[in-house]
Amino acid sequence: MVWDWLPDYTPLLINGLRITISLLVFSCAFGMVFAVPLGLVQALELPYLATAARAFCTYIRGTPLLVQLWLLYFGLGSLFPMIPGIRQSFLWPVLREGYFYALLAFTISVAGYEGEVMRGAFLGVPKGELEAAKAFGMSPLQVLRRIWFPRAVRLALPVLAGDTAIQLKATPLAATVTVLDLFGVSNKIRQDTYRVYEPLLLVLVAYVVLYFFIVWAFRWYENRIPQKR
Repeated sequence: MVWDWLPDYTPLLINGLRITISLLVFSCAFGMVFAVPLGLVQALELPYLATAARAFCTYIRGTPLLVQLWLLYFGLGSLFPMIPGIRQSFLWPVLREGYFYALLAFTISVAGYEGEVMRGAFLGVPKGELEAAKAFGMSPLQVLRRIWFPRAVRLALPVLAGDTAIQLKATPLAATVTVLDLFGVSNKIRQDTYRVYEPLLLVLVAYVVLYFFIVWAFRWYENRIPQKR
């Protein structure tokens, strides 16, 4: 094992770690913003909305994430330069970067997968609790905010923890669209130094550490939620 290259690439590795974490955190946060209403409209069986949400989740869950990412980057990304004035607009520095398309693809993926998880979680809340809340005079919005949504999140937490770990392992796909995340940096080190195993082992350890942090964070949060007795 040869590690004499490590000091020269440490800043790049740290930046790659930052990009990997930001892709994970932002995609999960933005994805859940869409996942909750996707699950809710399916649980409520709202006409048209439930069908559209079910079709979206089925499409996202049934197609490879890599294909979705490439469709956005090489497909949608190639259309923006054709729009007059887009290169001179304030949006161009964002639209020309692979990070934007990776974040968009990961967010859509999280929304599709967790939308189905939240549908099951909403349906898993006992109807008696919802009826009791209505009997106390709560409005439908109060029932959702105080009873239905918190209980659904509690039921979904174990699955959300596992899916977040899976999402972490999907972030290396960003390297295929020129994003220098952790995996992208390891590729650059391999190309520059012709060292294969050392950078991959280093990145492997980094992902394992991030995985254990995710598990700890979800368990910590789960333990802070009052248990039903």
